[in-house]
Amino acid sequence: MRTAERGTPLSALLCSVADQGVAAATNIAVLVVAARQSDVHAFATFSLVYTVFTVLLGLTVAYVGQALVLEKGEPAGHTTVARSCRSAVGFTAAASTALGAPAAVVLWAVGGGAAAAPAALALVLPLALTQETTRYAFATLHRPHCALAADVLRLVCVVPALAAQPHGAGAPRLLLVWGLSALPALAVALLLLRRHTRGAGQDPGRYLRRDHLGRRFAVEFGVGNAGSQLAVIGLGLLADPLAVGALRGATTLYGPMNVLFNAATGFGPPLLNRTAGARRAARAAGAAGGVLAGLAAAWTTVLLLLPDSAGRALLGDTWASAARLLPATGSQYAAMALGTCGLLALRVLRPRTTLPIQLVFSLASVGCLLGGYALGGVLGAAWGLCLGSAMKAAATWARAARLLRPLPGG
Repeated sequence: MRTAERGTPLSALLCSVADQGVAAATNIAVLVVAARQSDVHAFATFSLVYTVFTVLLGLTVAYVGQALVLEKGEPAGHTTVARSCRSAVGFTAAASTALGAPAAVVLWAVGGGAAAAPAALALVLPLALTQETTRYAFATLHRPHCALAADVLRLVCVVPALAAQPHGAGAPRLLLVWGLSALPALAVALLLLRRHTRGAGQDPGRYLRRDHLGRRFAVEFGVGNAGSQLAVIGLGLLADPLAVGALRGATTLYGPMNVLFNAATGFGPPLLNRTAGARRAARAAGAAGGVLAGLAAAWTTVLLLLPDSAGRALLGDTWASAARLLPATGSQYAAMALGTCGLLALRVLRPRTTLPIQLVFSLASVGCLLGGYALGGVLGAAWGLCLGSAMKAAATWARAARLLRPLPGG
């Protein structure tokens, strides 16, 4: 099997951080350009279907990606690890095609305006999900520069492709352009993966075995992250699609905070584990949560002071509805900062305690979202999400305090 020399740990770390930033920037840019190129109703539909994709992506990452990066062995010259990477990409391509192709056929056959956008997503689903899985394959192979190259190409292709669409373009057209623009990045990623795993073979069927670790990760994603997103989807399908557009528009403006949260989740546990003593690790996590909450408040202030002309340049017609939600969304992100770092502290103190908290308070967040919408419309839904995040943050730190109580100082 042919492999290249591994980069230095520092260069690998920098490439990993840069790749994470590029992937987050792509997600922000997609929503911003789509909002500018479409009217309020088209962006609401686009946001609803894009949220469906976000859930499917999260399940794929949990079921395939998170299990893949735990593969043991030295990537350079290690056939087992390379075989696992090829298997992960092959399984994702096959599974997403098996899901997307029939769904696209059925939705196109059903016809109607409501079915066109989901049909477009189903058609391009294999491209988007497979390209995402290659990022985890390169992480497992310790080749983050390959993932970075493919993701930069993805960003370079998708933004001009969406921006070239006529103003008022419908959601189905935007989704097709968004998905097809992944082809160059996917082609480059597959070529690089083939180069670094040549001769390894593959076994996609391993992901269907009962002992596959990804099943547990998928359950954790379902109870920890997907619940509120599914509630938003349900809100759009059963109540008001414009609510989804407003909520997605507001959260898009907090894209930089999402990058920081992802970085804290990815790099926080190893750094905290190096801290001498559980109490010091918890204090470090608390300090990080305070800093992130302060940044969320500062960013909210910047957005609130943004002129309407600048806001419309970012989100187009969606700006007016999204701007009303900024105080609630900003408060939610401040609470999320404390909750994210509280979960980091628990993962250092006692990792098994996080799943019950995720389950209980994710369901509580769904209830707060729906209850808030029933009481106060879209603005009530945004404050409901804030309340759910605040409850989750309080629960994580209360649990951490109980775990620390019997420990000696340090």
